[in-house]
Amino acid sequence: MRTHDSVSILIFNTSRQCFVMVKQFRPAVYMCEMERKCPQHFESKSQESWRLLPDCLPASEGVTYELCAGIVDKPELSLEEIACKEVMEECGYEVSVANLKRITSYRSGVGVTGSKQTLFYAEVTDEMKASEGGGQPEEGELIEVVEIPLQDSMNFAFDETFPKTMGVIFSFMWFQTNIAPKLLKK
Repeated sequence: MRTHDSVSILIFNTSRQCFVMVKQFRPAVYMCEMERKCPQHFESKSQESWRLLPDCLPASEGVTYELCAGIVDKPELSLEEIACKEVMEECGYEVSVANLKRITSYRSGVGVTGSKQTLFYAEVTDEMKASEGGGQPEEGELIEVVEIPLQDSMNFAFDETFPKTMGVIFSFMWFQTNIAPKLLKK
């Protein structure tokens, strides 16, 4: 399987002291939950049985909390420019390349694809909100913008009842080490 590399952005709203994230349905997550919770529907592996899977789980079982992110599929744009476009499309904030901080890059799909993800940090304010966000429905994106208050962020990161990507946990820990101490000095 081949996939594109990607960017992800940890967004912190300094006006309200919260992280801005996205929540969206992921078919792969839904199918894993379906197989785990309804294994009887996976015993027959015929092509016909896959088309007739019953709705034994609500769609919410496939929803995950994630950082704002997007694939790197426009060679004419830098990673930073792609990240800025994703912040606008998914979360509705106008962020300039100069306001992005590169955190690191890592291999995000080592078990299947080996793709690389580059993680950025951006601070936003309420005044930078230019649209509602929500992604691009014409591309199949149905994104809900969510905010996680700073004071609740580490509890959220380790609360297994909120399905999330490893990028969320890692970036919240990075923030606590690199940004939060500076906030306390202000």
